Amino acid sequence: MSQLIATDVFYDEPHGLAVDLYQPNEPAKGGVILIHGGGWFQGDKRKDADWAERLAAAGFFVLAPNYRLAKTAPYPAPLDDMATLLTWCRAHDLPFPSAHLAAVGASAGGNMAVELGIRYGLPVVSLSGILDIAPWLEAHPDVVLVPRDPEGSAHRASATLNQAGTDPGFYKWFITNYLPDPTLYASATPAPRVNATTGPMFLANSLAEFVPMSGVLQMATALTAASVPFTLQAMPGSAHGKGYLDAVFADTVQFLTETI
Repeated sequence: MSQLIATDVFYDEPHGLAVDLYQPNEPAKGGVILIHGGGWFQGDKRKDADWAERLAAAGFFVLAPNYRLAKTAPYPAPLDDMATLLTWCRAHDLPFPSAHLAAVGASAGGNMAVELGIRYGLPVVSLSGILDIAPWLEAHPDVVLVPRDPEGSAHRASATLNQAGTDPGFYKWFITNYLPDPTLYASATPAPRVNATTGPMFLANSLAEFVPMSGVLQMATALTAASVPFTLQAMPGSAHGKGYLDAVFADTVQFLTETI
C-alpha cells in the first residue's frame, strides 16, 4: 500500500514548477524521481500517477515533478529543472536516506533519467528513452518532419501513445522541437558522455517500436566501456514505454532495490 501525501509542492517557484509526493506505508527503501514523458512538448506529472503509486507500494518514496516544456523552454531547460529538483531534495528532510535516490522515466522521461544517471551517478530505469539523437539525425537527413497537435493526446493514458511502431517523421519533429539549435545535437546525445561515475542502468526498448533500438545499444556499448553495470531488456513487438510497463515492472523494482 501507499499514499499520495502532497500534490503541487513547489520546488522552483520562479518557474512555477511543482512535484507530487508519494509515500509507502513502511519505511522507504529510498527515493525515486519519476519523470513523465511526452516528447518534451506535452505531458504532466499526473499522467504517471499510476506508476508512482505502484513504485510507492513497492517501498519507494516517489517524487513526480513537472518541468518546463520545449515550446517555451527547449534543451537544456528541462534538465536544468531536474538539477533544481535535486538541489531541493537535498535541502529538505524527506523520509528516505538522502544518498539513496534513483531516476525513472519513459520516452523523453527516460532520456532525462539517463541524463541524471550520467551527471549525478543516480541509478536509472529508462523505458524507451530517447537516446539516439545526433547519430540518428545525421543518418536521416531526408526524413520529412511530421508535426503532431500538442493537445491531441494530452489527456490520453501514456500506455496508449505511440504504440503502432516506427514513425520517423514525428520522431524527428519532436527531437528537433526540443533541440532547435543543430549545434546542440551532439551535446544532447547521452552515450558519448558516459563515464566511470555514471549510475547503474536498467534500459528497456521494444524491437519494433517508435523509439529505435540503436539508442539503448549505443548506451550499452558506452556503459560496457566505462565498466558501469547495466541491464538491457529487449521487448518483442512495438510497445512503447509504459505500454510494456507491466512486463518489466517486477524486474525494475528488483533493480531499484539492489542499486538504490
